[in-house]
Amino acid sequence: MPHTPRLSFGIMTAPSQADYEDILRVWHEADAIEEIEHAWLFDHLMPIFGDLDGTAYEGWTLLSALAARTRRLRLGVLVTSNRFRPPAMLAKIATTVDIVSGGRLDFGIGVGSRPGHPVTRREYEAHGLPFHDSAHAVESLAEACTVIRRLWTEEKPFDFHGTHHRLTGAFGNPKPVQRPHPPVLIGGRSSATLRVVAEHADLWNIPGGDIEDVVSRSALLDRYCAEMGRDPASITRSIHLPVSYDRPGGTREAIARALGAGFTHIVLGLPAPWPADVARWAADELIGPSVQV
Repeated sequence: MPHTPRLSFGIMTAPSQADYEDILRVWHEADAIEEIEHAWLFDHLMPIFGDLDGTAYEGWTLLSALAARTRRLRLGVLVTSNRFRPPAMLAKIATTVDIVSGGRLDFGIGVGSRPGHPVTRREYEAHGLPFHDSAHAVESLAEACTVIRRLWTEEKPFDFHGTHHRLTGAFGNPKPVQRPHPPVLIGGRSSATLRVVAEHADLWNIPGGDIEDVVSRSALLDRYCAEMGRDPASITRSIHLPVSYDRPGGTREAIARALGAGFTHIVLGLPAPWPADVARWAADELIGPSVQV
């Protein structure tokens, strides 16, 4: 029987140029609104928009705090930069959040921002992190996905000797609440990343924008899945769409185009500062009308 992904809507609140209490307010509100099923943060160590000396919270630390203060929302980081943390450490962090949340984590990961981009490259230099070319980053991501899944599922210590990651006596205890493991969402659009998606992901996320490019990338993922004998429909298609408070009609049109292209996991990017009752507004103005069409 063919797999038919279920339509779901969520929100993304970039944890930058905002205060913790503001983010918590929006997540508390969303947690009480049935139409909003998931909520996301991003993974940057410094601002990438607005005041470049402004606030930016570490995504996983903040996610754990929000997991403890919500009860229903699925939650995650859209997406974790594989360049920032060793995969075994990331597996431990993610397990902790899954436990704190009672099994509500969707594990988002990607190669990380292009370090050649001047605004994002400064994150690496400012934190003493190495940066590598794209081929290195994609190979590292594939190995990381393998390591993380093994740490979540294997009951005995193991060694891993990859090209980019080497572990001796690796073992994850405790295990995540979700079995066999939290859903894995991989974000990205390059053809090399899509090959990793085809092998490792339960969900694939792409930033919205040029819908023709989005459709062509989705078709390429279908092809890669077919080449390795995987049903393309087994990977839920997820898209991040920026929200305009002033032009909700434009956002509704973008949602309609995404749904028409087969994307069923919709993440609405809510820009800060967040108006009062912004989650209720998103449900009434964006999600409700889109579901009714």
